[in-house]
Amino acid sequence: MEAFPNFLNVKALTEQTMAETRPVLKKSIFNWVSNRVFNTVHRNNLVYNTCWEDPRLDRVALNIGPDDNIVVITSAGCNALDYTLMSPNHVYAVDMNPRQNALLDLKLAGIRNLEFDKFFQMFGEGYLPNARKIYESQLRNDLPERSRAFWDRRIKWFGNRRRSFYFRGTSGTFARMMKVYTDRFIKVRPYLDAMISAKTLEEQQQIYTSKLYDKFWTGLVKFTMNRDTILSMLGIPRAQKRQLENYYEGGIVKYIQDCVKGVFHDLPLKENYFWRLYMDGKYTRDCCPEYLKEENFCRLKEGLVNRLTTYTDSIQGFLEKHQGTISRFVLLDHMDWLCDHFFPLLESEWQAIVDRAAPNSRLIWRSGGLRTDYLNAVNVNVQGRQVSLESLLKYHEELARELHPQDRVHTYASFYIADLLI
Repeated sequence: MEAFPNFLNVKALTEQTMAETRPVLKKSIFNWVSNRVFNTVHRNNLVYNTCWEDPRLDRVALNIGPDDNIVVITSAGCNALDYTLMSPNHVYAVDMNPRQNALLDLKLAGIRNLEFDKFFQMFGEGYLPNARKIYESQLRNDLPERSRAFWDRRIKWFGNRRRSFYFRGTSGTFARMMKVYTDRFIKVRPYLDAMISAKTLEEQQQIYTSKLYDKFWTGLVKFTMNRDTILSMLGIPRAQKRQLENYYEGGIVKYIQDCVKGVFHDLPLKENYFWRLYMDGKYTRDCCPEYLKEENFCRLKEGLVNRLTTYTDSIQGFLEKHQGTISRFVLLDHMDWLCDHFFPLLESEWQAIVDRAAPNSRLIWRSGGLRTDYLNAVNVNVQGRQVSLESLLKYHEELARELHPQDRVHTYASFYIADLLI
């Protein structure tokens, strides 16, 4: 008679265990699918056709000198060129996505081989008449083999008058979708143009508050901004989204709303070449990155361009192969991607940074989260002793707090400047 009650107990226990396990399993499957989507997007596409980090802040934070060797994650190469204009010893642009390096390689070939007007048409306006002919006669032979193979198939991206290069790639495709939404569906283009031409910040703020906010932030937009697929197109992995959901009141959608408010309400849009690019699909000559200004283009062409080299590798892989030392590290936000499921890789990367860092090295990075406490758990080996990374970093918190609100991109939750004490 005792077996029957025991059977009921086992059955009840099994059902309870399954009930407790089901949400965990569902979450694990969801995270796996989300990560697969993100990896598929990043491994098979040009994600960034422009940089979304403000180099105006970086110049102050890095304090670049003539002896500095700089490592930067390539992204679209705009900021690597910006740092090169500061006349350091050398800039190493490193990216695991060869398509990102292919874009910078094309810019380097353009600087070396094109006159400024054609270069600005190509990378300023995103449209170059006779793009394929110019590519084949003036640019192609100056590209590394892998970059040449990429542009042999895609140089047509610069040859379409109706669809700028800046509406290509995954972030560009999203920008094009948003342009269709603002111009054709909610029809707020006149208000966007009015904000750009506003004579004062107060005038811009009034237009945003009274004309744009309610029209733009519909339920459809809020729903879209919460989708992992859309966030992957913008280069935002689920780990970053989770940080914001955990630490930012209102979660990812409220965070994006506040970012947009910072751009369109709190900062002058007239000088914001980051957002104006995706509103119009092109830069203007008076609102563009530094490398697209004629005087800076000439400086690069006269020899500074030779101080910039691309490498397709991880930061760790590049540093382990590099023979010299590095004094400035620009890590963007990629540590957010590693901290979750790839923490051993994060520790290995920091070990490589410590091993290759010159005395008085400085690092900057950004985060989609409000803090990067995960770095406190990193341990590295210094002269045969294992020490915590936290003990080696001297943060410039006041300078970071001063600079961060001035960020014209305004998409990162936090900004860090630190010296490496070794």
